[in-house]
Amino acid sequence: MADQTHVLFVEDDDVIREATQLALERDGFAVTAMPDGLSGLEAFRADRPDIALLDVMVPGLDGVSLCRRIRDESTVPVIMLSARADSIDVVLGLEAGADDYVTKPFDGAVLVARIRAVLRRFGHAGGAAQAGESSDPVNGGTLAFGDLEVDTDGMEVRRAGRPVALTPTEMRLLLEFSSAPGSVLSRDKLLERVWDYGWGGDTRVVDVHVQRLRQKIGQDRIETVRGFGYKLKA
Repeated sequence: MADQTHVLFVEDDDVIREATQLALERDGFAVTAMPDGLSGLEAFRADRPDIALLDVMVPGLDGVSLCRRIRDESTVPVIMLSARADSIDVVLGLEAGADDYVTKPFDGAVLVARIRAVLRRFGHAGGAAQAGESSDPVNGGTLAFGDLEVDTDGMEVRRAGRPVALTPTEMRLLLEFSSAPGSVLSRDKLLERVWDYGWGGDTRVVDVHVQRLRQKIGQDRIETVRGFGYKLKA
């Protein structure tokens, strides 16, 4: 298991859980599958997986609450699974710290592609880019925007001299803004660059992450340009 990408999969539907586990294992992942949130939390603490797939509606400890508990302890990537694309559960999951979500029923190939895309963003071997490729949107150095400092070499952020804890997805989002301060970046462009979506995606993912980033670096640091996207104030 040490040489494989380890996936924690929490799903209460026996058929979906077993079928998805088999599909992921055929693609080379090591999978720990749990039927409820409490056992999922125990497995997370015991095994420290590389990525977590959490169904929103699981018993004991629901997926959103489980995501919050995981995020309190780790920056491991989290993908939420939801049966309703328009559900408030999607937004709640993202606000709880999830990096992405997939709507059920899902195609196995699509799920694997999303997992690999998230892992590439996090620099994990299971989804890493080929040798020589770089996904960094900015050159090395420290960038300053008012009281905000972004160290693109050390991947550290400070606000008024104090460290700011960002998840890897939030960090990549900030790096994109930092690479073009004052320029408007559309939601579609951010989906492509940060979430590695080569296809259409749900822009709510961008909106919620921008909201979370604002809470950490300052509400007025990222400006909304209605009808176009967002920009970082230089």
